Amino acid sequence: MILNVSGRTDIVAFYSEWFMNRYKEGFVDVRNPFYPKKVSRIEFKDVDAIVFCTKNPIPILKYLSIINKPILFHITLTPYKKDIEPNVPPKGDIIEAIKKISKIVGINNIYVRYDPIFLNDRYNLHYHIKAFDNMCKKLNGYVKHIIISFIDDYKNVRNNNNILKIKKFTSEDYKQIGINFSKSAKENNMTVQTCSEEENLVEYGFIKEDCVSHTLAFKLTGKTNFKKWTSRNNKNCNCVSMVDIGVYNSCKHFCKYCYANYKEKKVICNFNNHNPKSSLLIGELESDDEIVLRKE
Repeated sequence: MILNVSGRTDIVAFYSEWFMNRYKEGFVDVRNPFYPKKVSRIEFKDVDAIVFCTKNPIPILKYLSIINKPILFHITLTPYKKDIEPNVPPKGDIIEAIKKISKIVGINNIYVRYDPIFLNDRYNLHYHIKAFDNMCKKLNGYVKHIIISFIDDYKNVRNNNNILKIKKFTSEDYKQIGINFSKSAKENNMTVQTCSEEENLVEYGFIKEDCVSHTLAFKLTGKTNFKKWTSRNNKNCNCVSMVDIGVYNSCKHFCKYCYANYKEKKVICNFNNHNPKSSLLIGELESDDEIVLRKE
């Protein structure tokens, strides 16, 4: 079993203490987001690897030496300012944290995600090309793999379109991103790939690979029996199946393009309902919960 920590929220940024409490306790409970009374119990002895997905890896740094599991980091590093990402720490601090993590888990176990990419008058094509090149230069020698994606039409995106003011990509936009991003990555000893996109940009030098491929899962765990992650329901995704232990509407970054948040009041409510000592990320177990031990 591979844990995804997490695609539903940023556990690393806001709930690292809770995660480490669960790790030390030996198990974590996860409510089914569609059937809330059903709770999956995951025992860490059944976990083969942990994938940390975060915009701010700084809070987990002090704990990494304690975790005796293979670790893969996906760290999102985008060039947007406070108008789009109001609560993300300064990007220079994130870059320094990436360098430290690279030395701890190894350069092959850290991926940087430059996603999602969207265009508007401020964040135009030239802005992204320059920002991506600058990022690659700063991370040369610490990161070998970059993943990009393009913004999707999520509910939160539509709700914030007065702020995002998104412009539609043209074929020339994709071409220029493909050519220039490939050049920057190559010059800095990196690969660059898309994430489950129709526009995979391989004709411009991008590699065709999955974010957590079966090959990568084997390198992490030595196992080959992982299933395809069919729950994502994306025909372009062939990642291995992972178990997400997060909760939607609980990330306080409040990024305007986020797919996992769509009600800021709910985020605040959930955050206030978080207990670092609970087995659940949000709330507590109740007497009528049905707890099922999850194995994979």
